[in-house]
Amino acid sequence: MKQRPSVIIVGIVCLVLGAAIQRVYDTWSTAARQTAKVAPAAMAALSADPVWTVAKVDRSRINYSGQPLWAWGVTEPPESGEPQAVQGAPGAPANNANAGPSEEDLNRKRTVPGSKLQFSLKEIRTVTNPNAGGQIVDWFPEDHGPIPDVVRYGPKAMGKNGRPCATCHLADGAGRPENASPAGLPEGYILRQLQDFKNDLRHSADPRKGNSNTMVMLAKGMSDDEMKESARYFAAVAWRLHVKVVETRLVPKTKIQGELFIPQSNKLTEPIGNRIIETPTNTEENNTLRSAHGTWTAYVPVGSINKGKDLVVRGGMKIVNGQIVQGKTTACATCHGTDYMGIAPDLPPLAGRSPSYLAREIFDIQQGIRNGSNSNTALMRMVVEKLTPEDIINISAYLSSLPLSPSGKPAPATGEPITSQPNQAKPAGGPVASLEKR
Repeated sequence: MKQRPSVIIVGIVCLVLGAAIQRVYDTWSTAARQTAKVAPAAMAALSADPVWTVAKVDRSRINYSGQPLWAWGVTEPPESGEPQAVQGAPGAPANNANAGPSEEDLNRKRTVPGSKLQFSLKEIRTVTNPNAGGQIVDWFPEDHGPIPDVVRYGPKAMGKNGRPCATCHLADGAGRPENASPAGLPEGYILRQLQDFKNDLRHSADPRKGNSNTMVMLAKGMSDDEMKESARYFAAVAWRLHVKVVETRLVPKTKIQGELFIPQSNKLTEPIGNRIIETPTNTEENNTLRSAHGTWTAYVPVGSINKGKDLVVRGGMKIVNGQIVQGKTTACATCHGTDYMGIAPDLPPLAGRSPSYLAREIFDIQQGIRNGSNSNTALMRMVVEKLTPEDIINISAYLSSLPLSPSGKPAPATGEPITSQPNQAKPAGGPVASLEKR
């Protein structure tokens, strides 16, 4: 009697999880001991300028040969012994964001599509701690509830040395490719990540990523109540689909600016190679004016979506001559849900998220530089340990192309809020996303 493929897949997933449970326990116990060791140091009194402190991270065992450089917005791996980058450290050369434009141009009021508000470039570029003379830019206050003080001003204990969460993640948590998008994440997941940052369990594999270091320092400056307030706020904001995925052989010529790929023209002239190039759909709206409704175009290699689907949906498992051939990974739906929209309280959504962010986190977990205070990260490490750089591209491309519209094609990145996907086809049996190939 022939077995249905879906039954076989479920059986394989169960076998994989059963075999993994013993390994998870040992790894989790190690992580728990690590947490116990670092927690007292993390709870120590803050220094005069805590945000400028350099996080001490052992990166000696990281294999940078497989680093998806494009996900960090760099072209070369870090040099041996590269020091941890720190954003705006005292004594560093001043970054005059307002240099160039005339005073008249800096003070001219501007707006973005869909917003009734106006801000000048000078106001937009002064997105430091409002207590230190700056402000956060909130183009769409109607999109969210009251902003907690820690999101608007930064950790209270840090005073003028702190930075608001909204400086990088934007007022509604939409985020950008160079950081995370906390909007719509499970509250418990956000809270755990803040605690992991605070306890020195979560870092970036690339020491040049200064905003990761800043995240560690800000988390150390937050009180328990501030962590809960920020987690509750971002989890309550409706998540918006911001990424449009396009399969292509050629991409626009770009320049790297602040870890972002900024297109120099609309012409497709440069081979994509083994990369994903995520660019602002409208550079003025997204990058210059920092609109939370701005969308991004992720150019991915031709064929990467279907290859990624095989790994995400089936873990690469195949049936050859009636025999099951184990894949190199585990189906993502096992933990993240059949629609990949996450499962509360502690499993994040993957569908439609920035491919740059997804790739960075896969690599960080693979290299053991991102750890966690529960067994989820240890389990994820086993899931991703055999992935190649090409696998990371394919998985990121497929997940970013979701959620699917009822037609089976990727939903357009319109910036509209997404609260559910009632008509979305289940990935295991749904049609493959068909995107423009150039």
